[in-house]
This record gives sequence, C-alpha cells and structure tokens, in this order.
Amino acid sequence: MSTVATDIDALWMPFTANRDFKKNPRIISGAEGHHYIAADGTRLYDMFSGLWTSGVGHCHPKIVAAVQKQVAELDYCMSFQMGNDKAFALAERVIDMAPDGFSNAFFTNSGSESVDTALKIALAYHRARGEGNRTRLIGREKGYHGVNFGGMSVGGIVPNRKVFSANLIPGVDHIRHTLNINENAFSRKQPEWGTHLADDLQRLAELHDGSNIAAVIVEPVAGSAGVLPPPAGYLERLREICDQHGILLIFDEVITAFGRLGTAFGAQRFGVTPDIITSAKGLTNGVVPMGCVLVQEHIHDAFMQGPEHMVELFHGYTYSGHPLAAAAGLAVMDVYEEEGTFEQAAALEQTFEDILHSFKDHEKVIDIRNFGLMGSIELAPRKGDPGARGLEIHKKCFWDEKLVVRNGMDVLQFSPFLNSNVDDMQQSFEAIRRVIDSVD
Repeated sequence: MSTVATDIDALWMPFTANRDFKKNPRIISGAEGHHYIAADGTRLYDMFSGLWTSGVGHCHPKIVAAVQKQVAELDYCMSFQMGNDKAFALAERVIDMAPDGFSNAFFTNSGSESVDTALKIALAYHRARGEGNRTRLIGREKGYHGVNFGGMSVGGIVPNRKVFSANLIPGVDHIRHTLNINENAFSRKQPEWGTHLADDLQRLAELHDGSNIAAVIVEPVAGSAGVLPPPAGYLERLREICDQHGILLIFDEVITAFGRLGTAFGAQRFGVTPDIITSAKGLTNGVVPMGCVLVQEHIHDAFMQGPEHMVELFHGYTYSGHPLAAAAGLAVMDVYEEEGTFEQAAALEQTFEDILHSFKDHEKVIDIRNFGLMGSIELAPRKGDPGARGLEIHKKCFWDEKLVVRNGMDVLQFSPFLNSNVDDMQQSFEAIRRVIDSVD
C-alpha cells in the first residue's frame, strides 16, 4: 500500500486552519540539514528549525545512527520499577549541564507533559514538607505552557483557554505580561521598561498570603506569544519575591534550553536560578518526542522519606525515558559538545539581531523583538482582519521563496538553526522582505 496520501481529509491538524490548508496543502516528505524537502523534490529553507526543536539541523547523521542502532537493540522498556540504560545515562548528561544545585531529571514525552509534571511536583513537594496549604499556582498573561489542562490553566494565551475556561484547574492566578509596544518598541534584547511588573507577584502574595502559594511559572523568554524578552531585572525580582515567601520558581525552558540563548539553559544566560526547569524540544533535536523536568536537590530529597518500598511520587508516563528518545538525546548531547553548538549560537546572535532590526523602518512593521536566536517581526494587522496578513506572508514565503516562516497571527517568528550559515540567514531575510513588500 502506498504511504502517500491521496485524500488528506482524514488528518485533523493541530494549531492549523484546516479548511484553508487543505485547499492548497503544504506537505513535507523529507528533510536534510537546514532544508525541508517537498514531495516533488523542492527544497525549502527552514527559518524555524522545526518548531524551535531542530537546532543542529534535520536528520543529523550521528543522531539518526544512534536511533537506528537503538531500535534494533531495545525498542521499549517499562519504566515503572525498571529502567533502561540509556535513560539513566541521559539524565546524568543533562544534570551535568544544568545550573548548580540541580540533581535529578524526570522524563516526560513533551513540553506540555513537562509542565504538568512540574506543577504536580511543586504541589507534592510542599505537601511532603508539611505545607499542604500551598496549593495556589501563579502563571503569567501571554504565557504558553502547553495544552494539557494544567499548562493551559497557568498559561495566558486567550485562544487556548477560552473554549475550556469552565474546566481549567482552580486556584490559579496570573501576573501581567511584559509586552508594551508603546514603551519598548524595537528594543534590542531586554527592554528597560517593565521591571516593576514583577511586583504583581508580590501583590498576589499579599492578596492570598504567600504561605498559600506553591509556585510561579514563567518562560525566561516567552516564545509562542511572539518572543517577549524579560525586562532588565525582571527575573531577578521574581526570584527575590519567591525567596521572600517560600514560593517555588519554575522556569519553562521548553524553548530556551539547549542553546537557543547561547547557553545550555536560559537560567544560566540570565544568571537567575529557579527551583524547577521544564524542557523538551532541543533535548532530542526534535527527532523523538521527549521532555524532561529538572529539580534542585532539596526538592528531590523532600520526597525520599518514609518506607523505602513505597512509591514516592505517584506520577509518570508509559513512555517516560523511552530508550529511543534517550538514545537520540545522548547523541544530541554529543553533537552539542563535539560541534560547539552553544558557542556557535552565541556567535550568531548579534548578526541575527542586526538583520532583524534592519526591518525597523518598514511601513508595515510595528515592533521587532529578539533575544539569543529567538526573534519576531510584528506587522500592523489589516483593518478588521487580524492575522490575515501574517498567514498570507507565511504561505507566500513557502510557495514563492521556498522558505518556511512561522506566523502567530501577524507576528512573524524566527528560530534559526544554532549552527546557521550567515549567508543563508541574510538571503532568507531578503526573501522575507520581498514578501512583506508584496502583500497589502
């Protein structure tokens, strides 16, 4: 039987305008390095490195070989009361590159699962310490923490929440987001305005009493909301308030971990150490689904009490620490080290920033934001038709310029490969300019 679909109606696509897409589908059948390959052999340059995932390029030979070898040796191993060798080895490698104080890794299968796992660990940690009253969770407006019910509850992107609002988990509040185009338009890296917004956490601690708050979760740099770098001093202030009230600080680093900001973790780039870190995406270069929650030693040790034969945390997934995913992760860690990937990313940051901000004077551009190898160009929306201009540019880039660009409504988002070629980057943005010029 052919593996090429003759009728694409059977697939309900995620985060996609399905009816619009299926009128003129954009289907990929292969990938190599920095390019996707369409079914007709057309090569398309990927300006989003997968979905913030594939930092060292698609189908990297070392990662491919590791997965092929693993599937012939151990295809699956139950992770309850057993474990596979690759999962233990990967946990050690990830902890070795984590900020000081982190001691343990809990594997999941996605960023969404990592977030829900982190929230459960935070709640269970306080209960294990005799502070079961700490049940309230704090998220942030415009935050994206996946699409499971826990992540949606602490998340703050309206379209993700509105249909399910009556069934989101209770006991959640949100601090304000930091996006303010009037104050910070065209800032490079961290904006100067907005540090005071961290004091929203102090306000909520005073409202609920800080002793009732379990954790606050933020992305060091918000990604899906359109790349929102934290104002200078903002993360430091959140850490200070958390310490004052005994609140756990969770960094959602599903996007920012593994080189996206030029360091292993965003926490290291900002010099702010959280209590829990969530990750996924770059953990396996997107090759096999996998996520990971990292915890500081004092959090892990709080669970290691009572009879040794009893399960300490009643939580986990069928595919936690899957051997194929762990083998991919180990190969990715080797590539990062051997090729100097994080150093490559850091060296590209200024060039990427300068190219992005060359769009500052374009009549359709109302803001540009960037940090590390994360960037966005926000376009003025068409009157009465928000999002239409961004989607049209996405499609024209694909068809006319053989270029993959992500749009979130009218925000064009960019996530270059960590080992990008500067000439490819420059040529890609020249093509993007041509497309922006061509649309109404």
